[in-house]
Amino acid sequence: MSGARITWLGHATVLIELDGVRLLTDPVLGRRIGPLVRVSGSPLDATALAPIDSVLLSHLHADHADLGSLRRLHAPVIGPSGAGDWLRSAGIEDVREVSAGTEVSVGDVRVIATPALHDDRRRPLGRHADPVGFVARGALGVYFAGDTDLFEGMGELRGKVDVALLPVWGWGPSVGEGHLDPQRAAQAAAMIAPKLAIPIHWGTFALPWARDGGSDRPAREFADLVSEAAPEVEVQVLAPGESAEL
Repeated sequence: MSGARITWLGHATVLIELDGVRLLTDPVLGRRIGPLVRVSGSPLDATALAPIDSVLLSHLHADHADLGSLRRLHAPVIGPSGAGDWLRSAGIEDVREVSAGTEVSVGDVRVIATPALHDDRRRPLGRHADPVGFVARGALGVYFAGDTDLFEGMGELRGKVDVALLPVWGWGPSVGEGHLDPQRAAQAAAMIAPKLAIPIHWGTFALPWARDGGSDRPAREFADLVSEAAPEVEVQVLAPGESAEL
């Protein structure tokens, strides 16, 4: 594979550099989100990340749609249907709403919104917006799942993406409905069969009193399970700030 670099910056924030285009997923740049504190990786400098050609926003939960981070980036946002008015009212003016199946061009890269099975409401009383994932397609195809549970339609990506960025945990002692854990994420990797799978959404944020908040156990468990369920899929476990060159 050639022509791309994937940098995991922590939680669901990933810099995808593909065919000269820079895409940033679900940016959370600061030290904390509500009660959660960053336990691995450093806060991110928006100016150091620039230029960003587009932000890919999967849904409106606070650990994915962080308004302070979005304002600091000054980048166009491609986000889920139902999010536009809420984002614009918060000062993020350049917003393109998409639903599963919608395709948008960003430079020479096609960005296709994909389904996601996840809670659609920003809690506790916020806006509803239909969660999505994204496939960025240029010389290579990169799938960012956002936040989702396992669903049959994932199999439709089989043979169509080279890299899968799959959430494998969260920030607490367990994950519930609407999320992937290491076992379900390994099933997703087997269904999609990318050349490379990178676990994300683990070990970055935790409650202040969590003893194992920065543990890499979920990512390592995912790698072990993929080696059994889909040995043809390579897994790269990145630390925050590390890159995979493709």
